[in-house]
Formats: sequence, structure tokens, C-alpha cells
Amino acid sequence: MSDIEFGLDTFGGLTRDANGDHLPHPQVIRDLVEDAVVADQTGLDFFGVGEHHRPDFAVSSPEMVLSAIAGRTDRIRLGSTVTVLSSDDPVRVFERFATLDAVSNGRAEIVAGRGSFTESFPLFGYDLADYDVLFEEKLALLAQLLKEEPVTWQGSTRAGLTAQRVFPTTADGLRAWVGVGGSPESVVRTARYGFGLFLAIIGGPADRFSAYIDLFQRAQDEFHVPHQPVAVHSPGLVADTDAHARELVYEGWFAMRTKMGRERGWPPPSAGDFEREIESGALYVGSPETVAAKIAGTVRALDVDRFDLKYDQPVQHADHLRSIELYGSTVVPMVKDMLS
Repeated sequence: MSDIEFGLDTFGGLTRDANGDHLPHPQVIRDLVEDAVVADQTGLDFFGVGEHHRPDFAVSSPEMVLSAIAGRTDRIRLGSTVTVLSSDDPVRVFERFATLDAVSNGRAEIVAGRGSFTESFPLFGYDLADYDVLFEEKLALLAQLLKEEPVTWQGSTRAGLTAQRVFPTTADGLRAWVGVGGSPESVVRTARYGFGLFLAIIGGPADRFSAYIDLFQRAQDEFHVPHQPVAVHSPGLVADTDAHARELVYEGWFAMRTKMGRERGWPPPSAGDFEREIESGALYVGSPETVAAKIAGTVRALDVDRFDLKYDQPVQHADHLRSIELYGSTVVPMVKDMLS
């Protein structure tokens, strides 16, 4: 417990101005870099940026944003949350993150995943009918590339490789995870290829994921591979009081849940859903004391190696900065005290 890491991650969701209107993509990206600088200054361990290709998120190239952050920070580790590996090329993914690792002096991480949305598939010419085989094959290739040895690989989704070297090399290798939403098959695959497990807990109580972590540990034993770390990420926001935090988050949470429901066939939010997610679910929203107690409970229940707060609620940028400051300087020390 004393070695647990604490991070932040963002999908580059659009923030708002004082009138409630969305800020333009360029400003959101510049503000995101400032967020990471504050996170570094407060002593947080990790800052992650997700990849999306839709109008409500500003970041489509996490590595570019992370490179800008690397030039303005000193110690915080930097990674994608997630890189949509299914619609990318594993060789290019390795090359980009190896380059980021060089410019950040060894601070780069990859979180590979299928992604929360499917816009990248038609955008880059992939067929959604190949959804499963694309990820399976590309993850297998990425696992080989991370060894930084000559790669021989054959599959159906890209040209094969024969004793191929890939550059640049890294000084100490790349830390790599697979983002998983809760599929047992995905957990076992992550173990088989030797990646860390990065669990996205975005709804319901965290302790229901303990079975997946147990499965991950057992699968690593069965595959006779070294045990890899486990991280969780959940959405939230820290403010000075519980009431102010809920006031800030509710409107954007309700709008996003409603929009996602229309896109994916979910029922609309019901009365009390927001409060239940804060009190016993996956929303970490409230004062430093409230959020710290909830994080400590999650860490105890799951015994994870890292907790990430997905902080990019659709609020004003000043609210993001205040949340990051409180999280790094107040919440994390409180959690460490509770866990000790």
C-alpha cells in the first residue's frame, strides 16, 4: 500500500467558458498541458491523455500532447489512456512512444486498448467486422516489439515482419498496459501477453472488479509470466466542498450520460443515479475528505498499484486546475495516511 501510485487522466473533453459555451479544441489542448504542469508540481505520479476522433474531445494524437508536456515537466510519468491499437499500427505506436520516452528521459508509458468509441475504424479504413481480430493480432505484435529484439511476425491485418528491428530503442524499455472495461477474456489476454492491467471503472461499485483482478493474477500464474501491476481509473472532480463539487459536475454528467445513452441504446439517467454513483458507485466527486475516503476504500478493496482520477468534467478550466491542486496536495496525502 505504501508504494501505490496516484495519477490523473483525461480524454481532452471540452471545457466551458463563463457563459457555459464549449471552448475551442486548440484552447482545450493548451489548457490540458497546463493541467499536467500543475499535476507535476503537486507530486502526482502519472498523467494520461486519451485518443478520440470526435467533436466532443480535443485530443486525437496523445503522443504530440504528451511531448509538449514532457518539455515542461520534470518527474511525472506520461502515457496514453488509451491508444486505440485496433485502428493503429503497432510498429508506429512503438516508435512514437519510444520517441516520447527519449524526450521525457524515460517517463513514457503505453496504455493500449480498443477505445471507448468506434469513429477511428472508418476514419482509418478498418472494418468493424474485424474488431476482435484487429486487436488480438496487433496486441500480439506490440508485445513482441516491446522486447526490442528482432521481430518475426505473421498475421492477417498487416504485412508480416521477418527479423525486423524497430527504432529508436529505449534506455530501459517501455512500461505498457492494456485498458480493460471488464471482459474476462480481455483480462486473460492481458495476462497472456505480459501487460499491466488498467481497469476502467466508470459505473457501479469498485469492489465488483475484485474478481477480474483475481482472474488476472491466476492467469499470470497459469501462463508462467511475471506478475504485472494493476491500475484503476474512475471519473471525478475535487472541489472545496461536497455541495460545490456536485453542483459543478451534475449538468455535464447528466448531458454526457444522456448523449451516450442515445448513441448506445442505454436508458436515460434516472432520479438518484448521480447521487448513487457518488455515494456507492464510480464517481469520485466531492471535497478532499470525501474523495480521499472513497479512494482509500477502493484501494483497500482491490489492492491496486495505481489509482487514476479521470478529472476532465465539462466545467471551466479554473475548476480543473483547482481539482488537480486539491487532489495532488490534499487528497493523495490523506489517502496515504488512511492506508498507512
